[in-house]
Amino acid sequence: MSDGGANGHSVSIVGRSPALRSVLERLDRLARSELPVLILGETGTGKELAARRVHSLSRRQGSAFLPVNCAALSETLILSDLFGHVRGAFTGADRDRPGVFEAARGGTVFLDEVGDLPMAAQGMLLRVLQEGEIRRLGESRPRRVDVRIVAATHRHLEKRVDEGRFRGDLLFRLKVGTVELPPLRERGRDILLLADHFLARQPGGARLSWSADAQRKLLGCPWPGNVRQLEGAVAVAVALADGRRIEARHLELPESRPVEGRGYRQQVEALRRRLVTEALDAARGNRAEAARRLGLSRQAMSYLAGRFGL
Repeated sequence: MSDGGANGHSVSIVGRSPALRSVLERLDRLARSELPVLILGETGTGKELAARRVHSLSRRQGSAFLPVNCAALSETLILSDLFGHVRGAFTGADRDRPGVFEAARGGTVFLDEVGDLPMAAQGMLLRVLQEGEIRRLGESRPRRVDVRIVAATHRHLEKRVDEGRFRGDLLFRLKVGTVELPPLRERGRDILLLADHFLARQPGGARLSWSADAQRKLLGCPWPGNVRQLEGAVAVAVALADGRRIEARHLELPESRPVEGRGYRQQVEALRRRLVTEALDAARGNRAEAARRLGLSRQAMSYLAGRFGL
């Protein structure tokens, strides 16, 4: 199911799990304010899609949404891209050029991977947040800008502040409204909803369906690459399918293993979720039978199934 906003115009994000719904409720409330929004989450969890949802629900929805990948450009190029430059500001600057903040003109600027923004750009971004103005490279006079900033990162910004790689005052400005997207492994049967969604988008995918074994394999994968990895796995499975059903053998997935950056408790939780998911699938959704298979009481199984959104 695609989750839309009350006005029917929000960007569609597929999922029904409690973990996702609680995040979307917070995201939608923040969207209708003018606060900057900081979206956190692992790589591949859909941070740009969430940023587009913020824009689509804001009063700025009729204006531009301009994304910038802060990790993709050199320091000079990112400064020029964001803030613009005047002729002669650096080698190759043969004419005046406005930056993204000017071009947005009342819209939203999405700063993806803001944790990788160079220190010089961080100071200039702080001025946008505090004063609503920018200076083009090579220019002394400030220019007023009217933009909303939505930023995202998979990095631990507090740690980068401690390391001297991110400004603490900028972090405080950005994290006024913070949302953390759940990793796919914590979204229960959203995995199957997303798999169906991506299947329908593949050429020839509409004629295919998932076998029970394939569904169990999807649910048991730790998905270190999250939604982006799932989309790729579905595309490969469609290409390999030799009938009208996608079988487990068509899914080229990584073995369950610890995910980098996750502590002991997080890994134990992921393993518990996978065991409960597999037991429920083997029991065809019968919680009493799944409890028997795992040696749990019915009450414990009901609690865990509800906790993991299964």
